[in-house]
Amino acid sequence: MTDTLLFSPLTIRGVTLRNRIVVPPLHQYSAEKGFPTDWHIVNAGKFAAGGAGLVIVESTKVERRGCGTVGDLGLWDDAFIEPLRRITAFIKAQGAVAGIQLGHSGRKARASRPWEGDKSLQRSPDIEDWDDWNPVAPSAIAHSERWATPRALDTREVKELVQAWGEAARRADAAGFDVLEIHAAHGYLVHQFLSPQANQRTDEYGGSEANRMRFAIEIVEAVRSHWPAHKPLFIRLSVEDNAGWGPEQSAALARIIKPKGVDVIDCSSGGITDRAPILGTEIKYGYQVPLSDYIRKHADIMTMAVGLIIHGDQAEQILQAGQADLIAVGREILNNPNWPMDAAQKLGIEGPFRQVPPQFGYWLGTRAKRGFGTLPSTWQRGLGSGE
Repeated sequence: MTDTLLFSPLTIRGVTLRNRIVVPPLHQYSAEKGFPTDWHIVNAGKFAAGGAGLVIVESTKVERRGCGTVGDLGLWDDAFIEPLRRITAFIKAQGAVAGIQLGHSGRKARASRPWEGDKSLQRSPDIEDWDDWNPVAPSAIAHSERWATPRALDTREVKELVQAWGEAARRADAAGFDVLEIHAAHGYLVHQFLSPQANQRTDEYGGSEANRMRFAIEIVEAVRSHWPAHKPLFIRLSVEDNAGWGPEQSAALARIIKPKGVDVIDCSSGGITDRAPILGTEIKYGYQVPLSDYIRKHADIMTMAVGLIIHGDQAEQILQAGQADLIAVGREILNNPNWPMDAAQKLGIEGPFRQVPPQFGYWLGTRAKRGFGTLPSTWQRGLGSGE
């Protein structure tokens, strides 16, 4: 196979991705008072150097209250612009496109880090602004019994948050990002507004499905008013949460926001409750791909598939079947930052080592030509999805 969809360029608005491989937002818990550290440039940089087409920097918060835990990145002030430029410059220098996800944790704010347990943080003298870092939500309903009860936002605050997303988008553009994603999934603030379980408001942002969608729609409008027309806009949805928000509702929202400037729906699931809605007891490769397929077909919009997409041939099959336009590779690319090069070689792409910088692509290409027995490289041993 010399021609694949996975390694074909894709142009969205005025931005061209060199391939369809996307590094989704991968939270690093390593910021200092919202500012990126050297860890962030190394983390994002290794994926760009590894050959991905688009590298999306982790969920970056539009206000301090929205930080999920210790170490979240922030973009609620112009002071964050210049430090982020270093990251975007390096990503672009490797031939990849730099993206960023903008989010707000809502009632899941002020929480422990994953390896510390899924629960609210305990007060600590190390956190100087503890009382100001107060979880807020559409309604005063806790995520679960292990989480603190948030304060319900008043209508004025909701409208201020819409503008906070717009201002953060302006800063993202100034920092050099060329793709922006709105985080409306995984039980965080925008998803909370969409959910009939988390949102029990009686004002214009609650009640009917149309009212519950209003916050997300207004954020799209505010972001687009500050985000250049030639730059793509993504939104991540929990297409299925098994708690009152599902594929039909997600497709309906997608049809509304597409003409308002959203180009791609990043299709994920879960987060409103502690229960994974799709994974269940059986772990399946590409378990969320049907969600991407559904949205693509029912909303006539480009989609990105994510979730246990492990192998290059698996990713190619998803694209060939028309189930997605982009493939997000998350934990597997954490395991192997050079996943695009590895996938290119296994898929028979001409010059697979051109997917990465010559500093190491040249030497790996030379090594592969030497051969190992009857194989061009030891990497060729694991062909197919099951190996």
